[in-house]
Amino acid sequence: MTTATAPARTFVPGIASLLKARETGIAITLVLVVVAATALNPNFVFSNDGFRDLLLTPSILMVVAVGQAVVIITRNVDLSVGSVVGLTAYFTGRLFIDVPGLPIVAVVLGGVALGALLGLVNGALVAFARVPALVITLGTMYVYRGVNVAWAGSDRINASDMPAAFRALGTGRLLGIPVLTILAVVVLVVAAWYLRNLRSGRELYAIGSDPAAAQLYGLRVTRRVLAAFVASGALAGLAGVLFAARYGTVSSNAGFGWELQAIGAAVIGGVAISGGVGTVWGAALGAYLLLTINRALPIIGVDDFWQRAVVGVLIIGAIVLDRVLALRQHRRLVAERERTP
Repeated sequence: MTTATAPARTFVPGIASLLKARETGIAITLVLVVVAATALNPNFVFSNDGFRDLLLTPSILMVVAVGQAVVIITRNVDLSVGSVVGLTAYFTGRLFIDVPGLPIVAVVLGGVALGALLGLVNGALVAFARVPALVITLGTMYVYRGVNVAWAGSDRINASDMPAAFRALGTGRLLGIPVLTILAVVVLVVAAWYLRNLRSGRELYAIGSDPAAAQLYGLRVTRRVLAAFVASGALAGLAGVLFAARYGTVSSNAGFGWELQAIGAAVIGGVAISGGVGTVWGAALGAYLLLTINRALPIIGVDDFWQRAVVGVLIIGAIVLDRVLALRQHRRLVAERERTP
């Protein structure tokens, strides 16, 4: 009898934890937004491009948000990711123009490598120089954007400058699902597996929870923070490559403002801005919720100003909720210590 009931006892707490998870609430909200928008305008989903756009539009931001979440978990922030997206997108187009016949794989790896290099600059200044990430990445945001503007000038990359096989990464489908979305999900799964299963991934949470304690415990704080920024830069570089494939046209303002969207997606998805809490699953859901709301609000007649206001309210609400949950957890721990003899 005990053997028969044991699985149920372990399964039910798992379901309870899932229902209480922040990611579950975000997923339910996303479904409600889609249902409400579809009820008002069936073409939101049930049209030739409705379902495709629902999956495709947030995919690139999701890749950036995953990298941003990794950095925020370490109690840092990367404000340069939007500029990295723009610079690597233009770099991708220039490779096809300046080096004809270059394999697509080499171009993709080149974009990712450039993003990783830019992330390495951020990480080195933060980890070794001990300068706050907010200050460093605010500066590099303008530096990288300035380099992009100076390089591109008034020129732009056109779809005709890039091979059709490359552009298929952003427009093609596999079993009815956009290829770009599949690539974004692969990135998400790999990042989630790393943070959950590898020691170096779990150490990022320990560093974000209390950097000083992590240093005293012997964790390689400098190396982990540096790696987090490199990962963020590499994923922003990949997003830049996918941006070029998705839109075909790349100018000097590509990726403008994406840093705030990526931070917003991570925070809405439950990644605490104070570090040490959250998952990349939540950041990905936050990206989808953010851009799905942006698509849904015009359907109900909300103008652009109020669309931005709604997003701002979501971000503020997420931060307040994180603070309330943190205080509740602190009180619970204090109460447990007092009860312990």
